[in-house]
Amino acid sequence: MSEHHASVRWNRTTPDFTYDTYDRGHQVRFGSGIEVPASAAADFKGDPTRVNPEEAFVGALSSCHMLTFLAIAARKHLVVERYEDDAVGTLEKNAEGRLAVTKVVLHPRVTFSTPVEPAVLAKLHESAHTNCFIAQSVRTEVVIAPE
Repeated sequence: MSEHHASVRWNRTTPDFTYDTYDRGHQVRFGSGIEVPASAAADFKGDPTRVNPEEAFVGALSSCHMLTFLAIAARKHLVVERYEDDAVGTLEKNAEGRLAVTKVVLHPRVTFSTPVEPAVLAKLHESAHTNCFIAQSVRTEVVIAPE
């Protein structure tokens, strides 16, 4: 078992506090000491120049899948030269009528040092998804669509 920490800090910066006027900007500090300026998504009156929770969620899924994929490939002695992903998350109302990231589509592009059969690549992605603890921790549908 391991613990992972994040601290969120926000202070009121506006004279009044109404839904339309309060500042959504805040800081997220991770256990590593890295601090990230964050905000709500622009659709929710946030600052589009800061990371929002929806983006962070999609990024966490993409990162976890990649790291799991790399670990599996390394253990199989398959040398990965490059891994890129342009993940897309969809925020919409779920079956209960509540806003949720209902789907995340990963678009991994992997370059190996030697050719890898499509079936082997598909199995690697399937195993990475099954073993990615973030994907196994959420109800969101996660689709792997290698390019």
